[in-house]
Amino acid sequence: DEMQPSLPPGSSCPGPEWPEQERAEQLARGAALKWASGIFYRPEQLARLGQYRSREVQRTCSLEARIKSVVQSYLEGVKTGVWQLAQASEAVQGAREALGQAHGLLQGMEETTQTLKPLREQVAQHKQLRVLSQLLPRLWAVPAAVAHTQTLIDAQRLLEAYVCLRELEQLQEETWAPLEGLELPVFEGLGPLAEALGRAVETVAGAAGQLAREDPALLVAAVRVAEVDAGYMASLELAPRDWRQRCLQALQEGLERTHFGTPLLPEPGALAGWLEALRVALPAELAIAEALVAPCCPPHYKVVQLWAHTLHSGLRRCLQQLLEGPGLGAADAFTLLHWALHVYLGPEMMGSLELGPEADVSQLEPLLTLENIEQLEATFVAQTQANVTQWLQRALDGEVAEWNREQEPGTDSSGFYHSPMPAIVLQILEENIRVTSLVSESLQQRVHGMALSELGTFLRSFSDALIRFSRDHTSGEATAPHYVPYLLATLNHQSAFSSSVSGLQPEGAASGALAPVGTALDELQRRICRLVLEALLAELQPLFAALPSRRWLSSPELLDDVCERTARFCQEFRRVRNPAAQLLLAEAERMVVLQYLRALMQGRLVCRGAHERTQVAERLQHDAAQLRELFLGLGLEESVQCAPVLLALRDLLNLRDPMLLGLEVAGLRQKFPDVSEDHISALLDLRGDVSREQRLAALSSLQAGPQPSPSAGHRALFSLVPAPTPALSSCLPSGPCA
Repeated sequence: DEMQPSLPPGSSCPGPEWPEQERAEQLARGAALKWASGIFYRPEQLARLGQYRSREVQRTCSLEARIKSVVQSYLEGVKTGVWQLAQASEAVQGAREALGQAHGLLQGMEETTQTLKPLREQVAQHKQLRVLSQLLPRLWAVPAAVAHTQTLIDAQRLLEAYVCLRELEQLQEETWAPLEGLELPVFEGLGPLAEALGRAVETVAGAAGQLAREDPALLVAAVRVAEVDAGYMASLELAPRDWRQRCLQALQEGLERTHFGTPLLPEPGALAGWLEALRVALPAELAIAEALVAPCCPPHYKVVQLWAHTLHSGLRRCLQQLLEGPGLGAADAFTLLHWALHVYLGPEMMGSLELGPEADVSQLEPLLTLENIEQLEATFVAQTQANVTQWLQRALDGEVAEWNREQEPGTDSSGFYHSPMPAIVLQILEENIRVTSLVSESLQQRVHGMALSELGTFLRSFSDALIRFSRDHTSGEATAPHYVPYLLATLNHQSAFSSSVSGLQPEGAASGALAPVGTALDELQRRICRLVLEALLAELQPLFAALPSRRWLSSPELLDDVCERTARFCQEFRRVRNPAAQLLLAEAERMVVLQYLRALMQGRLVCRGAHERTQVAERLQHDAAQLRELFLGLGLEESVQCAPVLLALRDLLNLRDPMLLGLEVAGLRQKFPDVSEDHISALLDLRGDVSREQRLAALSSLQAGPQPSPSAGHRALFSLVPAPTPALSSCLPSGPCA
């Protein structure tokens, strides 16, 4: 408490001025108390209290002295700053007074200047009058010079006109500075005069091709005027008149106007002649540019390149206009495609070896865009398809009209039925495919697809016409005198199509493209064969109605009649080319055998004993041999004949022990997989000696025996022969008839 400093007398502040000071004081007091309590905790330390007190008094005095020194230094700095501020205030006040005096003087001078303004204007006018008096003789000559320059322009003396124009413009420039930009009325004609000279330069440049041949000096003069003026305006940093650019533009416009002007666009149907004229004119124009126009122009004009690119762009734009106009015909579309893709880029035109590298044709855009090519190809294919459809329909109508003639079909040198119709149809299609190879592979593929589609449509129409022809003949509405020969002639047509259709396939085309046409041809062949066999069946059905019978057992006359009519009918097959003739013979032989089997399955005959069964077996053997000899004589190979089925039936009917029928039925099933229970039952009925138990045992062996291989390759026989439904008592419990 004795060490705590007391407040100065008269102080009204009971505590420190700032909170930080108060906190620092508290911390110092606490630290002092802690130190004192630690020092004087022991009694023996109290003896040294005086020493501690004197030490603290000395330290306090040292601190007070240092504080006084710092405060004194701070007060001296404040005093110096206050003095400097006073000096600055006095200086600012003096400057303010000086500025006020200068402002007053300036106001007085402005009034004096206003009084001198009329005098200054008089001086300026005097200077202008002095200049005008000096230039007056030259100014008087300006109107005459303008008229003379216009005369030179009209006379196409362009260099002289440009010199006169330059002199007049120079005189105008000499008057601008002294007259401070004042425009004299005498120079008002210079602007129109310069424009007239610029138009004259454009006109000459627009006829550069013609002038290069007739008056190259005039072309050189125009180009020199444009070039000199461009350099002159650039040197004076004046706004350019763009005569050089106008000259180049006039060169391009004149060239395009000459070859691709709107009145020169071809009329419909005249495109080939127009393109042929361009084929001659454009290379000639490029040759003139290289030989005559280029020497008349500076190198940086790149005349040959300019000519080539201008002609190309003009032709490109012209073709775009042509494509946007009325639709082109097939011939015009083909001509344009061939010309643009081959002739234009060929050695006769842009690909010519005589055309130097300065033409830079490699940078030219395609003459026709992909969209243009697609449009032209679609147009050509659509119109060609319409024409092909019409031509094929005419060929078909002409062929159908001959079917009801009184004469037989014509034959070729080999004696086969022949008609020019297949050759005409294939020639039409092949010619359209071949000619498109001159244009592009894509067009050839599209026309090839169109041709195959039209051929398929034609074959279907041909087949439909055959059906109508057969229906009218069989119904009696329009009986054809030579019905079968014309059917056989159409089979030769089908063979001609089949053997020649591969010629429609271009190189590199997909091998499966002909598959639909092949299917249509196969269907046409089957339909013709069916119609021919129906005609044969109509003759044979009355004869087979008497089979089998007692008369049939005792006499071969019935089958002799069948063979006679079949032989007479099939003699016409020699007019058919192979392999169609072999196919017809094979189908005819199978049809005769099927009718024979159908007659056996009808149940018209039941053997009364072993003797009749032997007769039936012998008759079957005899008939099989007779049919075999018949068709061998007609040219049918024995390996494809179906008559051996009669021998298999003979073995079944000639079996003496009915208990062995199961083995015979199983063997028959192995040879002819399509035989059914109904057929076996009908054959057992024909035997006449099979009990119910034996029948069931035989049918059981049919199911229990080994199944025939599906890849045996047997032709269908029994599946095409309907059999009468047997009585339920003769069916197996699990059979289809049960």
